[in-house]
Amino acid sequence: MASTSTPLTLPVLPLDDEVVLPGMVVPLDLNDADVRAAVEAAQAAARTEPGKPKVLLVPRIDGTYASTGVLGTVEQVGRLADGDPGALIRGRGRVKIGAGTTGPGAALWVEGTTVEQTVPEPLPGHVAELVKEYKALATAWLRKRGAWQVVDRVQAIDDVSALADNSGYSPFLTTEQKVELLETADPVARLKLATQQLRDHLAEQDVAETIAKDVQEGVDKQQREFLLRRQLEAVRKELREINGEQDGEESDDYRARVEAADLPEKVREAALKEVDKLERSSDQSPEGSWIRTWLDTVLELPWNERTEDAYDIQGAKAVLDAEHAGLEDVKARITEYLAVRKRRSDRGLGVIGGRRGGAVLALVGPPGVGKTSLGESVAHAMGRKFVRVALGGVRDEAEIRGHRRTYVGALPGRIVRAIKEAGSMNPVVLLDEIDKVGSDFRGDPAAALLEVLDPAQNHTFRDHYLEVELDLSDVVFLATANVLEAIPEALLDRMELVRLDGYTEDEKVVIARDHLLPRQLERAGIDKDEVTLEESALRKLAGEYTREAGVRTLERSIARLLRKVAAQHELGERELPFTIGADDLRALIGRPHHVPESAQDPAERRTAVPGVATGLAVTGAGGDVLYVEASLADPETGAAGLTLTGQLGDVMKESAQIALSFLRSHGAELELPVADLKDRGVHIHFPAGAVPKDGPSAGVTMTTALASLLSGRLVRTDVAMTGEVSLTGRVLPIGGVKQKLLAAHRAGVTSVIIPKRNEADLDDVPAEVLDKLDVHAVTDVRQVLELALSPAVNGAAPEVPVAA
Repeated sequence: MASTSTPLTLPVLPLDDEVVLPGMVVPLDLNDADVRAAVEAAQAAARTEPGKPKVLLVPRIDGTYASTGVLGTVEQVGRLADGDPGALIRGRGRVKIGAGTTGPGAALWVEGTTVEQTVPEPLPGHVAELVKEYKALATAWLRKRGAWQVVDRVQAIDDVSALADNSGYSPFLTTEQKVELLETADPVARLKLATQQLRDHLAEQDVAETIAKDVQEGVDKQQREFLLRRQLEAVRKELREINGEQDGEESDDYRARVEAADLPEKVREAALKEVDKLERSSDQSPEGSWIRTWLDTVLELPWNERTEDAYDIQGAKAVLDAEHAGLEDVKARITEYLAVRKRRSDRGLGVIGGRRGGAVLALVGPPGVGKTSLGESVAHAMGRKFVRVALGGVRDEAEIRGHRRTYVGALPGRIVRAIKEAGSMNPVVLLDEIDKVGSDFRGDPAAALLEVLDPAQNHTFRDHYLEVELDLSDVVFLATANVLEAIPEALLDRMELVRLDGYTEDEKVVIARDHLLPRQLERAGIDKDEVTLEESALRKLAGEYTREAGVRTLERSIARLLRKVAAQHELGERELPFTIGADDLRALIGRPHHVPESAQDPAERRTAVPGVATGLAVTGAGGDVLYVEASLADPETGAAGLTLTGQLGDVMKESAQIALSFLRSHGAELELPVADLKDRGVHIHFPAGAVPKDGPSAGVTMTTALASLLSGRLVRTDVAMTGEVSLTGRVLPIGGVKQKLLAAHRAGVTSVIIPKRNEADLDDVPAEVLDKLDVHAVTDVRQVLELALSPAVNGAAPEVPVAA
């Protein structure tokens, strides 16, 4: 790249906040004293020199001159378009400004040196690409402005320096950017700078156009929506006039609905305040839709709607008996509730202290005993509406108390929705699976239920969405649960506990005959005259094919029987009508799954060897029979100590330690060879090892198993036992006596040993079960061993079994 320089002496023509680049032609106003002085000085000098008058165009920014100027020639002096005197000046080339000097006229004269650099021909590849890019960008910008003639002129410029200086015409460049272009002597560098400035401007312009387009679209949409809404209002107005209705706004409609509704006074005041807000809000405001949703919810609630209770006590009891067999406790509680309600109503005591006579019952029992279906029967007996609220798996507190209206999509809680669904303020609400409620970072739903289920508080229940008081004191709440321990203590304290511990075999037969069989006949498409199920078959199904506290598996077994008969009939293998007896069950659905221990061969019974005892336990599925096995390790193995297996909890492990300590300390008294316990390991195992077990009630069972192991005396097959044991040998009370005795009865056990202090619990056990069980109430382990262990054979001490 070549460069040349020529010394010059020129009058200075200052440009305030303006920049002229070489190649530009600009008109200047001669009314400006500095401009006029410079032009006159140049004209005076031109009289003695050939050529047009020359001036030095220098940008002056805030009173400071730039270091580089532009050599300009005065092309013409005359009048501007507005009539003022002016001069037309063309920029010729860059001049590096030197020291000041003297000259004719009043202008400032300076010495300078021309700065000229040329690019060799042909252009290098990168420079050619740069020229091409600049022309493309400039063309794009000019086309947006509609300057088609200028596009052709820019495309015709081939000189790199002239092409770069052509950007001086760009109105978007600032004075500082133009000065930077002026002071950049290298043409290629100057073209790069001009290209970058143009590229940045186009990017900014694209963003601005996008924003302007979005804004315009939003404005157009709002205008279109406004016009459509006005048209819709006009159409509605015309329709109202045609139908003879009064003209009014939507808010006026809500105000009329609120004033016409039968609302409590405080609720009416709150609703009217919301109507006032609705009238002040605009149609486009999101708050308006929230207020409308809230008003719709309030107006749909049955604030003063109540169903009349059926005070036919005998009729209600008959309904309960007809729909459910057994469950005498809960039937008696509902009958008592209705009797008290009737007497309060007769004496005008319906509302006392703002509270009505609702009820909160907790129905706790194993699965399949009819807790959920009982709620519907209670509503039927009372003549009330019935609503079921499933709480299983609910983990959000807002599900109970509702969301606050600050959240988008807020809804009232399940309690309010249940009242709305029922259409009355005194329904029967079934809170199903209340023991399955969870808690996490969103809150504890069980804690939110404390106010709902408290008769002293629920007459002023406040839902977070409604934020007005809702009277729940007339609602009958029935909560169902399988496990009592899973319900928080504070919540359980607010409910009246009613236990449903399971059915006896006789009750199962009645339920199957009167309820399950007719329902399954209908589902199988079989008439009741086509298939008959004998009572003996139902009894065998309940006793040997299903061993459960409830009747769900029994119903599935009946359904399986009927499906088998229906399939055989369709295949032409069996003629109808057909009577199913006990002997037909095996051919239809296979062998029994639960054969009583007493019905097995003596050699195959679990208690056929010393060290095995039969205990009773309570699980989430009701009562169950639990076997305890004990063995002694070979003394040569050296494995001394106590080993426990079967997924036992800490309490049950402690019970095993207590049983072993009692036998060691009282071995001589009980005539047991406790010396064997010194160097031999004791292993106690609870079968069904995959099922976790805990609790103190297996203490006497473990003591009996160890005593049987040491003495060699078998534990009687027909005996099952339960009770906590102490270090002194006392038998302490336990829980779940009714469920345990029902389990013993189902398993074919005839003798049961319970703690003496649990005798009061026998009143809850059905009479038909007690008639078939020989219940022994004991206070000491010695009594347990006397009752449970078989007599020694010929008085000989048998060999103690050794663990493999």
